[in-house]
Amino acid sequence: MSLWDRIDAESKEPLEGLWTALPGGLNGIADIVARRQAMSAFRNAAPKAEFPQLHVSEHTYPGPGGELSLRLYQPQSAKTPSPGLIYIHGGGMVMGDLDTQDENLREMATELQIPIASIDYRKAPEHPYPAAPEDCYAGVCWVFENAAAMGMERDNIGLMGASAGGGLALAAALMLRDRQGPTLNYLLPIYPMIDDRHHTNSSTEVVDIGIWDREGSIEAWQWYLGGNEADAYAAPSRAEDLANLPPTYIDVGDLDLFRDEDILIAQRLSAAGVPVEFHLWPGAYHASEMFAPGAALSKRIWATRYTAIRRLAGLAS
Repeated sequence: MSLWDRIDAESKEPLEGLWTALPGGLNGIADIVARRQAMSAFRNAAPKAEFPQLHVSEHTYPGPGGELSLRLYQPQSAKTPSPGLIYIHGGGMVMGDLDTQDENLREMATELQIPIASIDYRKAPEHPYPAAPEDCYAGVCWVFENAAAMGMERDNIGLMGASAGGGLALAAALMLRDRQGPTLNYLLPIYPMIDDRHHTNSSTEVVDIGIWDREGSIEAWQWYLGGNEADAYAAPSRAEDLANLPPTYIDVGDLDLFRDEDILIAQRLSAAGVPVEFHLWPGAYHASEMFAPGAALSKRIWATRYTAIRRLAGLAS
């Protein structure tokens, strides 16, 4: 059975729509600026839900290369202070902005009734490594410094990110540990992008699904590294020491290019003494729950994440 035939049936429809809108898939657009524009147009075409009980505000934080954007989601009925969450968006280190997962974060803040701070960062190839993780580290520290103003309990803040954002969340957690920075209460790297070597089975199998296939991933890593060798902060799979990281939740689809590197990092985290919850979702491709939010599989994925966050943050179920 081909990888395409193994995709969850409900999740396949929007992927087929992507192929129609972008023949050759996302990576079929060679120019990175045009690729960013096409991805934004595809995302903006999706219907948007209303979240009237949510206050969303725009802010900036000082990054090492200048001011960067931050978006704060605050449920109007949430108790203050409450557990907080910092979020890092995806985009393969080369795409994405605060709008990339805006809809998901509006729903998440409403569902969990906690404030969420979404931080932006500089992208490659214009800004190669170490720009992105240094920006994210600065953003995480800034949120901790301003936790009270955001309605967050400073001793109960988690860090979450998806895809490239998941890799950056792991990198920032390593930096916080190594630099004796603020203490995260928990960590959720979702199908994180963490290994530049592309030597696992899944990284050779996923070549033609259309969402973050092997060719596009190799290209993105080359842009991100800018010809330099990856270290543990660039590619957390290379980290030799994973001890003393916060309790961690990871999930990934079984049709995701990152499947095997994410399985391995979960195993290594557990072996290093880090409490880990891991889920492998049959039939899910990279970010399928974002492309097909109405699918039953996507709803199970989100419900499982919400349950994990409630447990890790000590929220009432």
